[in-house]
Amino acid sequence: MSENNITNILVAGIGGQGVMTAAEILSQTALEQGFDVKKTEVAGMAQRGGVVTSHVRFGERVLSPAIAPGEADILIGFEPAEALRWCTHLRKDGVAMVNLLRQKPPVVNTGLFDYPDDPVAEIRQAGIDVHAFDAGAIARELGNPKLVNTVMLGAISEYLPFSAEVLKSAILDRFRQHKPKLVAINEQAFEAGRKADGTS
Repeated sequence: MSENNITNILVAGIGGQGVMTAAEILSQTALEQGFDVKKTEVAGMAQRGGVVTSHVRFGERVLSPAIAPGEADILIGFEPAEALRWCTHLRKDGVAMVNLLRQKPPVVNTGLFDYPDDPVAEIRQAGIDVHAFDAGAIARELGNPKLVNTVMLGAISEYLPFSAEVLKSAILDRFRQHKPKLVAINEQAFEAGRKADGTS
């Protein structure tokens, strides 16, 4: 949490990975815990695999939804190159939670930009506390690649100003309302995210 008692979370990834859903869940959970919440998002061709980012800020009183460079407490990188691109927004003592599953955006596939050789290594070279693991592999092992979102939320749950159980309940309640058959597997995904080895 920042010095002004505001928690700043930057979520970055590629369209279709669940960036906006993760931001919405974090925002709604914080709101239900009594925090003032502001959220903003930028989607570039999200449905076509373009870059997607969302800023989530919550605390006693939040005036602006935008996180300035050097102010993010947590960076949730659904894609490693996107995590690298946004790591300058982290505070010196911030945490980057990075999914190792690579998904190149159209700007790379069209040759406009080169994909970095080892984005996680570059983030670590910047002196950032990086917890990197393959959330995609965890999701596939559980039988549903769409579980990446829940895995990533489980992974950051210990770094929030409310308990992991509070966040898990918020996620599972969403599924109870709309897709009750997916409650159990999302609970497994959340717990797998909490246990994920962040040293890879």
